[in-house]
Amino acid sequence: MIAVIGAGVVGTLIARELIKYEKDVAVFDEKSGPGRMVSKANSGIIHGGYDDTPNTLRAKLSYKGNKMYDELSKDLSFDLKRCGSHVVAFEEEDLEYINSLVEKAIKNGVEEYQIIKGETLKKMEPKVNEDIIASFYCPIAGIVNPWMVAHQAARNVEMNGGKLYFNKKLIDVEMNDKRYLLKFEDDFEFEADIVINAAGLYADEIAKLFGDEVPKIYPVKGEYYLTKPEFKYVNSIIFPIPNKISKGCLVVPVIDGGFLIGPNAQEIRDKKDFSNTNEGLSEIREKGLKLVPEINYRQDSVKTFAGLRPETAEKDFYIGKGEGNVVHVSGIRSPGLTAAPAIAQYVVDEIIKKEMNTKFLKRQDFNPKVDSFRVFNEEDIDLWNERIENDPEAGELVCFCNKVSKKDIKAAIKKGAKTLEDIKFLTGASFGECQGSYCSSKIVKILAEELNKKPEDIVMNEKGTWIIDSEVRL
Repeated sequence: MIAVIGAGVVGTLIARELIKYEKDVAVFDEKSGPGRMVSKANSGIIHGGYDDTPNTLRAKLSYKGNKMYDELSKDLSFDLKRCGSHVVAFEEEDLEYINSLVEKAIKNGVEEYQIIKGETLKKMEPKVNEDIIASFYCPIAGIVNPWMVAHQAARNVEMNGGKLYFNKKLIDVEMNDKRYLLKFEDDFEFEADIVINAAGLYADEIAKLFGDEVPKIYPVKGEYYLTKPEFKYVNSIIFPIPNKISKGCLVVPVIDGGFLIGPNAQEIRDKKDFSNTNEGLSEIREKGLKLVPEINYRQDSVKTFAGLRPETAEKDFYIGKGEGNVVHVSGIRSPGLTAAPAIAQYVVDEIIKKEMNTKFLKRQDFNPKVDSFRVFNEEDIDLWNERIENDPEAGELVCFCNKVSKKDIKAAIKKGAKTLEDIKFLTGASFGECQGSYCSSKIVKILAEELNKKPEDIVMNEKGTWIIDSEVRL
């Protein structure tokens, strides 16, 4: 039995890699669903692999991970857009950094890049600052919805015989006849022969439960603006010249339309601090406008939010065997999302098979594919009409902003959605301009009906995050 602690993109893809060999794989997470911590609040960028320090684990796995996403997106039926990225230079001195990226790209084995200047750049990105003189362009950079990668990977694990356990916070570990006895906060216990610690921000703390030390994780907070989908600024990901602790404040297209502007980078102590600050948002506005002067935050913005990423002093991934049969996958900072498929292979091939000398045989019955969770929109009007003819609930819109129907909501529930946040991340309902002010009550009602619960028993995500505190009529 193999237990994976952490159901983010990295943890779920590791579990999926393991289930290609063993059916007895279980994934645990303290949140209510996959991809609900670091994975849900980042830029969603599949980086080109050109800017990682050569000879680091990040450099080894990032470009490889990028190249794996085409097949992965087809197998797991999530959207991937290879929109490309520009690292832009404003001054002649910035060109030194652009040239350094060429050197790193060559050392990292990245061939897909070019230097863009003058009118060519203006044609590619007519709305960027006219003071930009050149860019390092990487056409293989792309974007995904990270939480959907985690969700689809988790579904694929489950459909191949694995087990998913949510709202399970690991608090203690005991050795029992050379097996690990995992103890969780709700008194649930689970025995495992091998444990993979992929606990994101908390991987260093989980390592201590096994008697191991990994590089200390300190959270770096990044704040963002999300804009409406109807305003189009750029065609690609626009990076500035980075600073010492981050890639800088970006302008990033979003899979479902709109743009992310951010993040900044604040070194903090509290791993639960997801607050926005006036100073941070002001910084983002200023830096975003420097890249794309047309951004109108007052008119175009839908929301602001913050995410945390696990940083270490070493600035590199830590993937290694602890005492016994435990593997610690820690410090998975940017570009962790990009490297995730390659990290999964590395854990299985290099650590479990080679270093731990575990004998694995590939399963003949492994199914790599999972069906789509796609919601129809106006571009699919013929398909949508056909769908409505077959089921009128397909035309009963619950979320008008993102065109999510009652049928979509019910389909999500059949595939495991139990909370308002589950519905949000799986269908896009309440992700639009009104941010759920119109549709939330309708979603609560559908959840209650389909799950045979009272509306006051429906939660936002974890236990205690109530929406309605007493009986109401919906």
